[in-house]
Amino acid sequence: MSIHTLTKVRHAAARQTPRLNRSYHSYEHDLSPSYTPAEDAILTAAIKHVPTYGFTATALSSGVRDAGFPDVSANLFPNGVFSLVRYHLVTERLALKKNAPTDPSKELSNVLDRVRNLTLQRLHASKPIIHRWQEALAILAMPQHLAESFRELTLLSDELLFLAGDKSVDTSWYTKRAGLSAIYASTELFMTQDKSPSFKETEEFLDRRLEAAQGLQTFVGGAAQWASVQGMGMISALRSKGVRI
Repeated sequence: MSIHTLTKVRHAAARQTPRLNRSYHSYEHDLSPSYTPAEDAILTAAIKHVPTYGFTATALSSGVRDAGFPDVSANLFPNGVFSLVRYHLVTERLALKKNAPTDPSKELSNVLDRVRNLTLQRLHASKPIIHRWQEALAILAMPQHLAESFRELTLLSDELLFLAGDKSVDTSWYTKRAGLSAIYASTELFMTQDKSPSFKETEEFLDRRLEAAQGLQTFVGGAAQWASVQGMGMISALRSKGVRI
């Protein structure tokens, strides 16, 4: 199968794949995954190889073969391994909606407590690949991927707050989301180095960050801090590979 034929198949599949527009957020955006059946099958298979091979071309090509596609099908992903990282982020974010309680107020009375529980749920979803996540942070921090990486983090913070029952309509809507983005990114980075049983120290780190944030309203500079944290992740990943920085 030629690359030209693959491109035509991909475009045709994209036109046939239904888009589910959801309006349950405080601003409208499409949370449905923009993957064709072939892309979804390949990336699902490839994620299973990440614990062994990391977020690498080897994991991606292994996914292609496991899904029953010819090797040339890797060309469906022009962004290479970034596509694999983003797939993990998107699918785990969407999984939060599937597992969230219908009425969050019946679970915990405090929005911040519900945010904490949902944040831990999302962090724990990365347990199988957390030993590889510094590699992912290095990929996310590359200049060509930074805008999409930031967008995905923003969607995650919005999802966490929405599912926790946050009803803000004033300026705190922005500061809470910026603050939670910074908190999540720093906690995730901490988790990559946490060796405590069941990531207990990560949980304690998150609690300290949430307490310091005073209800997620003090991190107005969340976006800048996130960029700094991503840079730290990239540096740590490079250092772990022996690069002197």
